[in-house]
Order: sequence, then C-alpha cells, then structure tokens
Amino acid sequence: MAELAASLVVGPLVSLLKDNVSSSLLDRYNVMEGMEKQRKILERNLPAILDVIANAEKQASRRRGVKPWLEALKTVVYEANDVLDEFEYEALRRRAKKNGHITKLGMAGVKLFPTHNRVAFCCRMGNKLSGIVEAIKVLVEEMKDFGFDKLQPEAPAWKEWRQTDSIIADPENIVSRSRDKEREKIIEVLLSHQASSGDLLVLPIVGMGGLGKTTLAQLIYNDPQVKEHFQLLKWVCVSDDFNVCNLANKICNESETILEEALNKLKEHLRGKRYLLVLDDVWNKDVDKWGKLNACLNQAVSVVPY
Repeated sequence: MAELAASLVVGPLVSLLKDNVSSSLLDRYNVMEGMEKQRKILERNLPAILDVIANAEKQASRRRGVKPWLEALKTVVYEANDVLDEFEYEALRRRAKKNGHITKLGMAGVKLFPTHNRVAFCCRMGNKLSGIVEAIKVLVEEMKDFGFDKLQPEAPAWKEWRQTDSIIADPENIVSRSRDKEREKIIEVLLSHQASSGDLLVLPIVGMGGLGKTTLAQLIYNDPQVKEHFQLLKWVCVSDDFNVCNLANKICNESETILEEALNKLKEHLRGKRYLLVLDDVWNKDVDKWGKLNACLNQAVSVVPY
C-alpha cells in the first residue's frame, strides 16, 4: 500500500513537470537560453518515465531497490518542478518588463524581481538544471536495469485513481461537517447577475492535494439551485491530458475528431445555453492551450464555465 501511495504521488508530479518543461511561455521569453540541450533531454525522458511508473509500483513490494527508486524519483521531480517554477517566474518578470510594469514601479519594482541580471540568472539556473538532468539520466538508466521498460504497458494506477465524476456520496454529511460556507459562496456567485450576463466567468478552486477541491465542486454541481439555473451541466475530468481537441470531444460526448471540427462542434453544443462546465483535476498551465479553449468558449453565447 505504501508503494501504491508513492506512485500516486509521483505520476502526477512527473506529468506536471513534463508540461512545465514544454511550456510555450519559456520559449516566448527565451528564459532557457543556453540550456536547450538539457531541456531536450528532459522532454525525451519524462514521457518514458511516465510509461513505467505503474509497472514500478507493481514490483515495489517484491523487488529490492524499486521503492527507493520511486522515492528518489519523487525527490528529483519535486526539485525539478521548483526549478521550472523559477523559469516561469523569470518569464513573467520579462513579460512585465516588456509591458513597462517594472519601469513604472521604479527601483522598488526591480527589488521585487531579483533575477533581473540575465547573465547571473542563466549561470545559476544552468547549474541547477544540469544537476536535475544528471539525476534524471541516472534514474532512467536504473529504470532500464530494473526492466520496467520491457514490461507490457498498461494504464497507470495513479491515472485510474485520479478519474473523477460528478457523483458524491453522503452530501448532507459532508456539507454539515465542513463545506457549507464555501459551497454557498460559490453558488451565490454562479447565480448572480454577473454570471448571467453572457460574459465568460471562471471560478478556480486551487490548493494542494487532499484538501477536498473535487468534493466541493461536486457539492456545487449537484446543488438543486444550480441544476435549476443552468440549462446544461457538464463534468470533465482533465487529469494530466490537457489536449484541447480531446476536451472539446469530451464536452460534446463525441468520438475522436480533428481539432477544428471538435471546436466547431463545441461552439454549437454550447451556443445559446446557460451552462456550467466543471474541469476537474487540472494540472496544465500552458497559456496557449488555455487560450485556445477559452477563445472557443467565449464564442458561445451566455457562457458560464467553472
């Protein structure tokens, strides 16, 4: 059971790291200049690691060394995500500078962004990234030694564990214990004039795992007032696969189509309806992907997504 818990943590973290490494924001502001080689190594190795985590978990109880491998992977991925957060912060700093926001703040603004020296930033982050890459390469070699990559691929346990739906067990008991105030506050916003104006409204529920974000969303989704107010309610578990085409197909209950066709069907599916769309278990922070989905939703009339 302990090994299963380890894999449930590692899988989403590796998936998040894979998305962070490929973020278009890093390219747009060239924050990984001189570190392209290390970045490519991560982009090649992370999908391979994701493919074997379920197999590693299955063997952890009977093969010595597998559990420490999972724990070592978790540690490295935590560190790597912290490093990628620094790259993203630097990209945001450069965007703010380009838009003139730092200049308006004067010297106090510069102090808020200590990585304004590009040479120092590249040197410091290059060393950090190199350390991460070397650690990942060692883990990949150990992964091959264990033979994880030779086993029959199967759906990772952590992906199955993360699949959610709108069904909630014992809602009255949960509401009475902890979530009544938060539920009422969000429902009030959803039913307000602002949410009925036709503008795109996004209400994020954020926080670390285990805080009950999905449970709160389920309580709101199943509330009688909400069901009466909205003409269409849709729950989509995103997990680590933030693919705009796949999401559009899921929302419309369609089989696989090309992106343009999927987005057109999504517009028609939502057009003219007051709807509530729950995107649960979202990890992806890619601005371009969000922008594409957001633009499509904006073109539908009276859009109220969650």
